[in-house]
Amino acid sequence: MEKFDLIVIGSGPAGRRAAIQAAKLGKSVLVVENRLRVGGVSVHTGTIPSKTLRETVLNLSGWRERGFYGLAYRVKRDIEGKDLGARLRMTLDHEIDVLEHQFARNGVRTVAGKARFVNPHQLAVKHSEESESNFEAENVVIAVGTSPYRPKHIPFNETSVFDSDNIAADPRVPKSLTVVGAGVIGLEYATIYSAMDVPVTLVEPREQFLEFIDREIIEEFVHELRKRGMQLRLGVTVDAVDLDAQGWAVSTLSDGRKIRTEMLLYAAGRVGATAGLGLETCGIEADDRGRLKVDQKTFQTNVPNIYAAGDVIGFPSLASTAMEQGRIAACHAFGAPMPPAPEYFPYGIYAVPEISTVGLTEQQVKAKSIPYECGIARFRETSRGHIMGLQSGMMKLIFSLKTRRLLGAHIIGEGATELVHIGQAVLNLKGTVDYFVENAFNYPTLAEAYKIAALDAFNRMAPREPGKAASIEG
Repeated sequence: MEKFDLIVIGSGPAGRRAAIQAAKLGKSVLVVENRLRVGGVSVHTGTIPSKTLRETVLNLSGWRERGFYGLAYRVKRDIEGKDLGARLRMTLDHEIDVLEHQFARNGVRTVAGKARFVNPHQLAVKHSEESESNFEAENVVIAVGTSPYRPKHIPFNETSVFDSDNIAADPRVPKSLTVVGAGVIGLEYATIYSAMDVPVTLVEPREQFLEFIDREIIEEFVHELRKRGMQLRLGVTVDAVDLDAQGWAVSTLSDGRKIRTEMLLYAAGRVGATAGLGLETCGIEADDRGRLKVDQKTFQTNVPNIYAAGDVIGFPSLASTAMEQGRIAACHAFGAPMPPAPEYFPYGIYAVPEISTVGLTEQQVKAKSIPYECGIARFRETSRGHIMGLQSGMMKLIFSLKTRRLLGAHIIGEGATELVHIGQAVLNLKGTVDYFVENAFNYPTLAEAYKIAALDAFNRMAPREPGKAASIEG
């Protein structure tokens, strides 16, 4: 039986970062991946495919240029599934090649198969019906990710009714689409298809969605969706889905309404891919959605040598945070020093338009009874926005009236997921409104919106006390 210092189950963002961190600490590492190629959900069916699909659609549809050339402008008149799939395959092959090279360069072993705990230190890996190997490890990191939630009353068939994994496997361009679930994944796919002028109906059982995002940003987002004709059915559930004679999906909603579309994407939740891991042999229990409970500082489960990281531990389920969780787990497992985690990290939602946010929302600031002021900048107010033909997009900055410090940065529009990192740095360094007002930004850039939004707030704030310099100490 081969022995390793660390075995990582799963090779997505959390798994790869845990494995490489442990290898850099001089430890022997084995990564077990149940696919034939490494990358996990992130590379094969999740983050990379959906973002590649988004970029392909925005390029081929001419979406970014319509502000200048009109709503009828197209780079390619008739976009087909094969157009979407070609770029997707090239991107996935590149991502897998880079990851395999990283593992090889750092001496990380990989093996294909399904892992199962025999005890807290021993795993059996099933390669095929006849073949199985056993491995032993000092520590284990569970980074298996999630799989789509598939309720029994939804007739998934991968021709007209899809989940969020198989819709990316062989992308098509339907005549119409129903998306069930207004979470991050559902919104991303709904808006991507809408950008191709596919009529989209979005169904969500809650009256509101993305509750962790500042409501003013969501109001702007909803306005954009309605302006381009997307149908929003909020506060209703899908009671049944049937297929008609043409194979189209007919959804019956709880309010009695019926929606008929060529395709339906069910994206209402995901479950941790923990079934079959044999967790019961170690005394670990998953919740009703297959997720694992961990110490949020060390990512240890209730079994000291077993860690879990990434989507399998639940919110926020971001690739960026999953990587940090995997790194921290590996460091803690082998007693390596860990710098304190930053107080705030950014969220990125790759819808059309993009949404990105860091820090406190206005609702959270109010709940904490912090005296505050907000500043708003519209992208159309920037010269770069005019050059790009942007007609929408906004930035919202929230500042403390007492300390003048930045409390939150919230952005919707082109480049939001890139722009947010300026706000992230200022926020974590405890910077103030005066930083934005007193510093120069490249011109013309969308980043100039930081100065515009800061000035908007600055003009309503009391002047800084004479002789008192702005300080990162707040």
